[in-house]
Amino acid sequence: MLVTMLCQIKREISTMKLIKHPNVVQLHEVMASKTKIYMVLEFAEGGELFDKIVNSGRLGEDEARRYFHQLINAVDYCHSRGVYHRDLKPENLLLDSHGSLKVSDFGLSAFAPQTKEDGLLHTACGTPNYVAPEVLADKGYDGMAADVWSCGIILFVLMAGYLPFDDSNLTRLYKLICQANISCPPWFSPSAKKFIKRIIDPNPDTRITIAEILEDEWFKKDYKPPRFEQGEDVSLDDVDAAFNDSEEYLVAEKREKPESMNAFALISRSQGFNLGNLFEKEMMGTVKRETSFTSQCTAQEIMSKIEEACGPLGFNVRKQNYKMKLKGDKTGRKGHLSVATEVFEVAPSLHMVELRKTGGDTLEFHNFYKNFSSELKDIVWNAESDASKKQAK
Repeated sequence: MLVTMLCQIKREISTMKLIKHPNVVQLHEVMASKTKIYMVLEFAEGGELFDKIVNSGRLGEDEARRYFHQLINAVDYCHSRGVYHRDLKPENLLLDSHGSLKVSDFGLSAFAPQTKEDGLLHTACGTPNYVAPEVLADKGYDGMAADVWSCGIILFVLMAGYLPFDDSNLTRLYKLICQANISCPPWFSPSAKKFIKRIIDPNPDTRITIAEILEDEWFKKDYKPPRFEQGEDVSLDDVDAAFNDSEEYLVAEKREKPESMNAFALISRSQGFNLGNLFEKEMMGTVKRETSFTSQCTAQEIMSKIEEACGPLGFNVRKQNYKMKLKGDKTGRKGHLSVATEVFEVAPSLHMVELRKTGGDTLEFHNFYKNFSSELKDIVWNAESDASKKQAK
């Protein structure tokens, strides 16, 4: 299991080092301790595209087309480098501060050399609702065609606000996907309907290719090719270095409780990363399945406050050192909502609290977080307001 996980992490790092594209999240640095690997990634300030769909219900055709342009640009570039993503979905599409799309999470990606003698991939993976029927058939599949299918499902979701194939029973869901009897809502334009049906084609041999997508009339409207910035040559040397004892990449690891987050200082210096704004923006909008905030309270005070806030919300709390597992009493759409929290020491008088959804529905987590965050306002530290108070003095 550990070997498999290491291989997956190494594959993701190697993939991200190969991909230098304006619509792909950039990997800036890789570091490691004896027990942890740190990946310093580009900060996508705009959050997930999924959040935008949740807030808007659905996107207009022109806005959806603009994001689809950027998605196809990124996927086409990945394919040209022999990389197949295999887990494309709105949750893995991020937005930067300018609203540009950034493809992320290459943990399930595959390289062209991983194909068997028949030239096909044979590992079934991805998120069921976005997976191509040939992947489910488990007889081998073309990575490029499978990614194109996922892009088509994403486009449908952007414009419709719901999935084309959905069922809580996996067997019935797989049947719907394999039949691919897609029904477009009436607000789709005729050209959009025709285009989407060419992508969501259950036969990978007749499914539209990216080259054909680029020539489609619906796609070509307002299309802007990607603009590449001149960057440094790609080197994979630090990928291997992060997995050995090289002092150049070693991050000192302390054993105090709560755990000291040494890599955090490096990440926090990244341009545009503002801890104070992070929590406030997430309270105003839709929170991701992972989020964090900072506090000048002691670790014990933070733990007590979290436990106090969970009671009225109907969550049971299990504590271990400075980690907490929160589990909802009620059974939601996808079972019980579960949340993991951990307190890290950033500096002697500053802690960071991470929250991560580990089970249940994302929308239910969003509702939980709105109520949860309102109970914690008095312990959240804001750098800008703190600076203003000092200037006033």
